[in-house]
Amino acid sequence: MDRIDSVLLTQNTGYSSLGEDFTHDTVKKKERLPFTIKVVSSQAELEKAVVMRRAAYGRHLPEFAETMGVEALDAAPGTVVLLAQSRLDGGPLGTMRVQTNAFGALAVEQSVRLPDWLNQARLAEATRLGVARGAIGRMVKVALCKAFYLYCAQNRIDWMLITARSPLDREYEAMLFGDVYGHNEFLPMTHVGGLPHRVMAKPVALVRQRWTKANHPFVGFFFETDHLDIDVNVTPTQDGEGGHMVPGGVTAAPETVCTR
Repeated sequence: MDRIDSVLLTQNTGYSSLGEDFTHDTVKKKERLPFTIKVVSSQAELEKAVVMRRAAYGRHLPEFAETMGVEALDAAPGTVVLLAQSRLDGGPLGTMRVQTNAFGALAVEQSVRLPDWLNQARLAEATRLGVARGAIGRMVKVALCKAFYLYCAQNRIDWMLITARSPLDREYEAMLFGDVYGHNEFLPMTHVGGLPHRVMAKPVALVRQRWTKANHPFVGFFFETDHLDIDVNVTPTQDGEGGHMVPGGVTAAPETVCTR
């Protein structure tokens, strides 16, 4: 994987902001989806996300899934939980948690030490991904990946990180994520039941450029279509029942990025 300095990303590669990636020249159409994706802003929505996590993790880690509930990280500063809900009945169809390193270490850092070339970068890690079964689940997964990218671009993140077990790692490889460590190297993730995962990353600023060069099939979905049902804007709201303020978004200045 290319070791791209985070400073070079902004200075020498034409870092494109969200607005620059989605101009009138690039967006060719608007499209509605059979579901919405938004940032969780209430306890009820967070509980829907947890239901989706349990169902998805239960298919391959049933014992671990039984222990899953609302986690402290879900409400941590610099962290958002994305929820896909059916436009028909509001039922949960998918979820993903996105954590930045603006306020502390990423979840993956419970299991590995990130290399020095990522230490000064603004990072965002996608975790707790879960989607419904079948064709709708596959569509939701791609849309959640777009939402992850949009959130990173909007918050000027340098690198998108994921951990992936086999054979799901091949899906991320196809999206041009590269290994942070050795090629095809799987490392035990103590925070995910000890299962071996590949740690993979992708530079946000170069996604469109690389996908266009590779004639990637998702270019149209990600960059040429305005999906009105994907909204990654963060508006902290107070939950009416518990009085809990659900935080989100990256509000820390760049100099406060955790570099451990």
